[in-house]
Amino acid sequence: MSLTVLVDYDSGNLHSAAKAFERMALETGAGRVVVSSRPEDVAGADRVVLPGDGAFPACRRGLASFDGLEEAVVEAVERDAKPFLGICVGMQLLATVGREYEDVAGFGWVPGAVERIAPPAFDLAGLKVPHMGWNDLVVEGAHPILEGIATGDHAYFVHSYQMAVDDPADRLAHADHGGAVTAVVGKGTVVGTQFHPEKSQATGLRLIANFLRWTP
Repeated sequence: MSLTVLVDYDSGNLHSAAKAFERMALETGAGRVVVSSRPEDVAGADRVVLPGDGAFPACRRGLASFDGLEEAVVEAVERDAKPFLGICVGMQLLATVGREYEDVAGFGWVPGAVERIAPPAFDLAGLKVPHMGWNDLVVEGAHPILEGIATGDHAYFVHSYQMAVDDPADRLAHADHGGAVTAVVGKGTVVGTQFHPEKSQATGLRLIANFLRWTP
């Protein structure tokens, strides 16, 4: 039976994410979903999900603080090429470097830098950072993770930093917040969403189902 592991490294409450993945795994016949901080569970998984809430440096160091967990995550991607989904700061950790408070190395699987949102139209009435709440997606590239998701579909964001990708082809979708704000990235067997799919209702559930069916 297929196994999807949501990596728990004390990065936030995973209850709602686990429920969303469990629901879609049941609907798609995608097997079991577990939340775990055990390296052996990540090693035995068929798919790996890395959530993340808070600041980039804290999440990066938090993951490294669990004995063997970061190594298991790296092996899942770099050695075993397992389908991998990063969510929110989990997506940002895919970048080369994060520049929140200090420069901290990311995994470098989607080359780019995580930088503070600085919309050119920041002074427009009602435009604020953090970028918080519902926003429309603008789909830029075809990818199995976005099957059935179109420009104009809504997703729920909560963030002050975004990933600026080195290669525009790696940005699969963005949202407009006084300028283009990265929403979905993908490269090889790795994908990431800046928004929270578990909080994004129909759009998020569709993306989760797509990930559970995805065979790169």
